[in-house]
Amino acid sequence: MLRPSECCFLNPEVSKPILVIKFGTASITLPSGEPDNGKISEIARQVSEIHARYRIIIVSSGAVGAGKAYIRNYKGTMTQRKAAASVGNPLLVGLYASYFAPKHIFIAQSLCERQHFANRDKFLQLKETFEELWENDIIPIVNENDVVSDRELKFSDNDELATLLAVGFGAESLMFCTSVGGLLDEEGQILRNVSNVNEVFKFVKTDKSFLGLGGMASKLTFAKLAARMAIRVVIFGMNAKNELLRALNGDAGTLITPGKSTLSARNRWLGSGGLVSGRLQIDEGASKALSKRKSLLAVGVTEVTGDFESGEIIEIYSAAEEMIAVARARETSTAIRQNLKTMNFEVAHANDIVLL
Repeated sequence: MLRPSECCFLNPEVSKPILVIKFGTASITLPSGEPDNGKISEIARQVSEIHARYRIIIVSSGAVGAGKAYIRNYKGTMTQRKAAASVGNPLLVGLYASYFAPKHIFIAQSLCERQHFANRDKFLQLKETFEELWENDIIPIVNENDVVSDRELKFSDNDELATLLAVGFGAESLMFCTSVGGLLDEEGQILRNVSNVNEVFKFVKTDKSFLGLGGMASKLTFAKLAARMAIRVVIFGMNAKNELLRALNGDAGTLITPGKSTLSARNRWLGSGGLVSGRLQIDEGASKALSKRKSLLAVGVTEVTGDFESGEIIEIYSAAEEMIAVARARETSTAIRQNLKTMNFEVAHANDIVLL
């Protein structure tokens, strides 16, 4: 088997596939916000049954809910949420550890920040650490490092964190656990298969769990990105017997059909978005050029949003306001604005553009 230092992504023919499972706050906590021991026990039991077949990452929300009871006069301010998370994270991880221990599975805690994905060297260090854990049959339990993450650097929610891990690491499957068990149609029935995410946003209610930050719209947004990167996405619940196992096998929940992708490991990381610093809107001519794997020139840029430096990650939007690519900027936002009419002024090289 290749060592992590030799290759960013292991050959799937000689290594087990990667499975990322994200559990939302409402799916693993009681109405009071405290962790639901029964749900976490079931997670450990079902995950233990597939542990030998996958390299597993568990992304778990619930730290704030687990710790808020220890913060006097809790009102949900940013500082109080950070304090609650610092109390709740070890409590939550301790519960996972206690339920996995009888299965002879050890777990590790990993607190991530967006900088771990924006900087490729840091990302590779994170990947190597996870590879070492997997080689020792240890499951990483991941959450955002709420204690130090500030507003600008926070993930939108753990759906985004799970997706960055799945896309960046080249996961085979990404699973989102929800309290409702899948995407519901107008009659409240679970949609079993979705081939076009854009067509099902109409079924999404805009309300969120009172305990969590995300919602179904968030899951579909990131599921769309993952599916574009050829990752199988499943939205499921933990309300019926063996629902996680059944959902993984395609017998429960909502399956979002993956597309096809031949992106390199580097471009999968780039395509995950990392820490996006700005965006460009381009005209129809530039869009056609990108589709032919050409570089992006300033003359095709119609609008520059945000302030970014050379080398930072930017989003590229079409004239119809659809995000069509992400790229590593070759020039600063200031230089691009000053050269919008300059011929042959390269904004992003073709090798640093990932079409979505």
